Amino acid sequence: MKKRLESADPKPVSAVSTAVGLCGLAGLVLAVVIARNFGAIMDAIGIPGLPALADGPYSAMVALVFCGLPMVLWSLLVDKVHLRPSTGIDWSLKRPVADVLDTSIVKIAGLWATWAVIASIYALCRFYWDGNYLFSMEMFQAAAIPLVILSAPYVVWLDRYLVTPRDGAWHLGAWIAGRADWEREEIFHHIRAWTVKGFFLAFMISIVPGGWHNIVNMNFAEVVTNPVWLANALITAMFLVDVQFATVGYMLTMKPLDAHIRTANPYLAGWVAALMCYPPFILMNNGGPLDYHIGTSDWAYWFEGQTALLWFWGAILVALTGIYAWATVAFGLRFSNLTHRGILTHGPYAWSKHPAYLSKNAYWWLATLPFLVTTGSTADMIRNTAILALVSGIYYWRARTEEKHLMPDPAYAEYAAWMDGNAMIPRFFAGLRGLVGNRLRKGGDVQPAE
Repeated sequence: MKKRLESADPKPVSAVSTAVGLCGLAGLVLAVVIARNFGAIMDAIGIPGLPALADGPYSAMVALVFCGLPMVLWSLLVDKVHLRPSTGIDWSLKRPVADVLDTSIVKIAGLWATWAVIASIYALCRFYWDGNYLFSMEMFQAAAIPLVILSAPYVVWLDRYLVTPRDGAWHLGAWIAGRADWEREEIFHHIRAWTVKGFFLAFMISIVPGGWHNIVNMNFAEVVTNPVWLANALITAMFLVDVQFATVGYMLTMKPLDAHIRTANPYLAGWVAALMCYPPFILMNNGGPLDYHIGTSDWAYWFEGQTALLWFWGAILVALTGIYAWATVAFGLRFSNLTHRGILTHGPYAWSKHPAYLSKNAYWWLATLPFLVTTGSTADMIRNTAILALVSGIYYWRARTEEKHLMPDPAYAEYAAWMDGNAMIPRFFAGLRGLVGNRLRKGGDVQPAE
C-alpha cells in the first residue's frame, strides 16, 4: 500500500544525495580514529616522539578537511554537481580572459570591500577577542592573506564560465566604483549572504575544538559501564558531528559545488528569531532572560538509582541527538542558517520539514525536565516550564520564517505540498489540529436550556 502511494505521489528529488553525507561522516570517523591513535601511528611510520593524542584545536581544524574533502570529491566525481544548471555555470563558454577581466576586477573590488568590512567588525566588537572566539580570530588572520591572493585568479577563472557573471559582489563593486548600472537588490542579497557567513562561521569555528578534544580523550571502555556516562559520551559525539558538518557548510559556499547561497532570508523576523539563539544575542544562556535552568538539575539526578530507567531515558536522548546530527549530515556541504542553498527531501527531511528543531527541543525538555526543581519552589517549576515553552516557541517562529523565505521557490513549494500529504510528522500535527478543532467546535455548540 505504501509503495503504491509513493508511486502515485513520488517524493521530490533532493538537492543533495545521501552518499555525500555518508562520505563526510566516514572521513570524520577516520579523523577521530587517527587522532586517538596519533602517537602510535607516527611511531609505526618512523616518526617517534609526537603526542599520543591529536586532541588540540589545530587537529580539530584538520578534521574539517577529513570531513569536507570526501564530500567534495563525491559531489564532483559521482554526483557531478558542477554540471547542474543551478550552479549558474556553463562550462562550454570558455570566454577569453580579456573578455571577462573588466567584470572580474569590479567583482574582486566588491569582494575585497566586503571582507574589509567583516574584518573591521571583528576588530571592533570586543566579544570576538575573548574566550573561544580568540581561536576563530586566529584562524581568520592566518587565512586572510592566502584568501585575498587566491580570490583574484579564482574569480577570473569562474567568470569565464558563469552564465551571468554580474553577481552581488560585482554590483557592490560597481557601486563603489561610481558606475550607474548596479542594482540595489543584488547588493542587499550579497550583504545578507556575507553577513550570514561572517557571523556564523566565527561562531562555528570557536566551538570546533571543544567537542573534538572531548571525543579524542574519551575513555570509552570506562563510559560504557554507566548509562549516564555512555549517553553523555554519545551525545557529545553527535554534537561533534553536527559542528563539523555545519562548519564545513559555512566554509564551502561555492558555485562549482552547487553549494552557493541562492538567497539569504530577506525578512527581519527570520533574523531576529535566529539571532536570539546565538551569542552574543542569545537569550537562553545562564542568567539570560530565557534561562529555564533556575533550580533545575537534569535527568540523571532525578532518575538516580533507577538503572533501567536511566538506560531507557539515555537511549531516548541519544536518539534525539542522533536525529539532530543526522539533519545536519543530510545537508552535506550545504548547511547554513538563514539561507537557501538547495532543497533537501531525503533523510529526516522526508519525515519533517524541521527535524533538527523538533529533536533539539524534545531533547531539551527530556534532558532538563524543567517542571522538576531542587529548590522545591512551585514558582520555579512554573517559571522554568513556561520559559522553555517560550524557547520552543522561538524555534517554531524560526521554522515559520524559514518556510516563508523558501516558499517562493517552486522546488520548496512542491516539497512542502508532498510533505503535507505524505510525511509522518506533518500528518500527525495536521490530525492533532483537526482533532482539537473538532472538539472546540463541538464544545462551542449552543445547547438548549432545560
